[in-house]
Amino acid sequence: MTTANSNHNDHDAPADAGASTPAESGHYTGSFFGRRKGHKLRDHQADLMATLLPALTVDIAHPAPDDIRTLFGTDVETVRLEIGFGGGEHLVAEALAHPDIGFIGCEPYINGMAKILTQIEAQNIGNIRLVAGDAAELLTWAPAQSLSRIDLIHPDPWPKKRHWKRRFVQDATLAAMARVLKPSGEFRFVHDIPDYVAWTLWHVSRSPDFIWTAERADDWRLPWPNYTMTRYGRKATREGRIAAYLIFKLIS
Repeated sequence: MTTANSNHNDHDAPADAGASTPAESGHYTGSFFGRRKGHKLRDHQADLMATLLPALTVDIAHPAPDDIRTLFGTDVETVRLEIGFGGGEHLVAEALAHPDIGFIGCEPYINGMAKILTQIEAQNIGNIRLVAGDAAELLTWAPAQSLSRIDLIHPDPWPKKRHWKRRFVQDATLAAMARVLKPSGEFRFVHDIPDYVAWTLWHVSRSPDFIWTAERADDWRLPWPNYTMTRYGRKATREGRIAAYLIFKLIS
């Protein structure tokens, strides 16, 4: 990674970016670990999973179209991806604010998928498509230079050292994201756990593909304009944790 300012100290980095030595991950085969289902679905949520989800699902078991904009039933100028959208607050807000952009949301947890389907139906959102599975597989499936931006917001921090290899940010996933991003595309990362922020900065610093855009402390201390806080973000704020908002740009 190259930074917008070659002196990292000028960023007042949120933690020592080299403080966390990454676990050896070996051959990268996937990114999802954990249970897929939590609370029992309400009847209407179960109905939406059976009826609406199939209509919105991106089938990554089959080859991707040459132009993934054709996945959407409306004309879109470009396509963005949100990995692990949780309750869908940020993804829904972005889709409503940008009807000319297609959004793919990837979420392995059934309850999160049911929540966003409820919002999509209630607000008649037509520019969201969904993948109920592993984002690493989606990144492998997507055509090169097909996405303008990838968001990863409050992913599971996997705080125990023996689980660090399960964190989504790894050398392999950064390379996979670089492959599918358009020239000057962006990878945006939000987290309230300093260790995972440092982990991400450390890994991106090793990548030849990305530049960290921060030029001053407020560039990572403050949300970017029109950012929609997720329920995880609100919980972190209530509990006194301060998130970092990192924007990395693909080096064209």
